[in-house]
Amino acid sequence: MPSYSFINTKTNKEWDDIMTIAEMEEYLQKNPHIKQQITQMNIVGGVSGVSYRNDQGFKEVLSKISEAHPKSALAQEHRRKSIKEVKTEQVIQKHKARQRAKNK
Repeated sequence: MPSYSFINTKTNKEWDDIMTIAEMEEYLQKNPHIKQQITQMNIVGGVSGVSYRNDQGFKEVLSKISEAHPKSALAQEHRRKSIKEVKTEQVIQKHKARQRAKNK
């Protein structure tokens, strides 16, 4: 059920109440000195928790996809690399950097 903010125009008292839309409309008709106060909406930007995290099964699928496409961005994040592959990539990056510096 939604929460509504009300103001009493006679006493300027403000309060919040939880009720259905039909109940709110009926309440406002029976009490003309009560007005609904428009307030800022609460927006949820994101939800985190155990149920929203990737489980091991999905991580395994990502790993298999990254193994099939070793040069993809997905592979950079999820693929298990051997020590040899890591060292080879480091040497390649080192030589690329030297070549760039040399060509400037």
